[in-house]
Amino acid sequence: MGLCASAPKSRTNPERNQFQNHQKTNPFSSNRNNSPSANNPQKFSGQVSPQTTAAGAAAGGDSGGAVPSFCEFSFADLKGATNNFSADSIVSESGQKAPNVVYKGRLKNRRWIAVKKFSKLAWPDSKQFVEEALGVGKLRHKRLANLIGYCCDGEERLLVAEYMPNDTLAKHLFHWENQTIEWAMRIRVAQYISDALNYCSTEGRELYHDLNAYRILFDEEGDPRLSCFGFMRNSRDGKSYSTNLAYTPPEYLKHGRVTAESVVYSFGTVLLDLLSGKHIPPSHALDLIRGKNIILLMESHLEGNFSTDEATILVDLASKCLQYEPKDRPTIKDLVATLAPLQTKCDVPSYVMLGISKQEEAPLTPQRPLSPLGDACSRKDLTAIHEILLMTHYRDDEGTGTNELSFQEWTQQMRDMLEARKRGDQAFREKEFKAAIDFYSQFIDVGTMISPTVLARRSLCFLMCDQPDAALRDAMQAQIVHADWPTAFYMQSVALGKLDMHQDALDMLNEAAGLEEKRQKGDRRGS
Repeated sequence: MGLCASAPKSRTNPERNQFQNHQKTNPFSSNRNNSPSANNPQKFSGQVSPQTTAAGAAAGGDSGGAVPSFCEFSFADLKGATNNFSADSIVSESGQKAPNVVYKGRLKNRRWIAVKKFSKLAWPDSKQFVEEALGVGKLRHKRLANLIGYCCDGEERLLVAEYMPNDTLAKHLFHWENQTIEWAMRIRVAQYISDALNYCSTEGRELYHDLNAYRILFDEEGDPRLSCFGFMRNSRDGKSYSTNLAYTPPEYLKHGRVTAESVVYSFGTVLLDLLSGKHIPPSHALDLIRGKNIILLMESHLEGNFSTDEATILVDLASKCLQYEPKDRPTIKDLVATLAPLQTKCDVPSYVMLGISKQEEAPLTPQRPLSPLGDACSRKDLTAIHEILLMTHYRDDEGTGTNELSFQEWTQQMRDMLEARKRGDQAFREKEFKAAIDFYSQFIDVGTMISPTVLARRSLCFLMCDQPDAALRDAMQAQIVHADWPTAFYMQSVALGKLDMHQDALDMLNEAAGLEEKRQKGDRRGS
């Protein structure tokens, strides 16, 4: 597979080296929070970085926990997922006639994805494409169809996003004559999309190209989400967009540049779609508004089923968004502030208001046969994991290079440290997990020795005490000490599952199984 200039070429942890000289200082002390770096995307088939997703949510993304970490895909991955980019897999409106085509695909772990395949000339600069993908890939929000990866292979440029199974706003508004969208749902669409734009604006991604009803998608819950593809900028100054704008902002016609105010203008056209149920030229809509013919603007199917006061507010907001001068338009924050108070039926699920059935995702499955430990971790069977860790004892600490002590360190610290570990082991064996955490923490805090087994055991203790964040941290630290130790990956998988980060949990489970398989093959060759 060809690699772009900034694509990662190794899954080696960039922070690992700082832990090599650990005899004098201890990065794994219980009051520290060190974790592997997530600055670079990982290979799809290799190690993932679950902290990328967690960090995105913690930063305000509120991603819901099931968004997989951003990674690089091979062209073969995506070719297989889309059945060789078959016409039957196309989900974009214009089919194969479009210069850039979106396909529905399914990965080997059964996750559905949306794959956007660009024309050969769309991104001549591979470095810029990767930079843009990395930037958009940092966004994580429950109102977005999040970008989860990219492929840059030779002349091929592809983006991979979460798949939204319930069609576009355009299809629901313009093509479902027998199932019109009720009024409260239309307001919800406007609110959720303004939330998405507001979040992205605060994250430095305020420009959105070609905002329209085809860019708004409905997830398995029926909730509206904004496609992440519109955040990709194929020009560094905002110019030279290959635009498909149905109703172009006036300033775009003048300067060929999309601005934050242009996004607000396009949002105004979406409001017109929601009000009228059809494509309506902004100039015509403004004439109706100025003539106070609001009823003529409204979709006939909504007659008698909407609040006149709410409609007046929405029409007024659309009018402000469509002002000729950019400076006269509201900001994204103004949109959110105006729309939030209009929300009704907040306890009614979106799929009910859309009149569709809730779609359940097929369970994700591991790609390899699992060992007893892997099977226990896949089931989150903490009791079985506990029994396996007891049987394994400290065999996996051998050869990690973490237990070398100077004579001075041995005489001063060894006795107390080993006593703390001994008492921790006893508490662990007797299932006194809170006490085990305390004793293992004493052992770790001394800092003379670092034991991946102690970290794995304390990770399980944290899980037993319903502290999955701390459990994930310990499992990640164990990975840093013992880079290819399957148990460290398995324990991360369990912690991620407890955090509802199910795709990351599955990715980590597969990584652990792969390392275990590699180790077994090595053992057979050496015997």
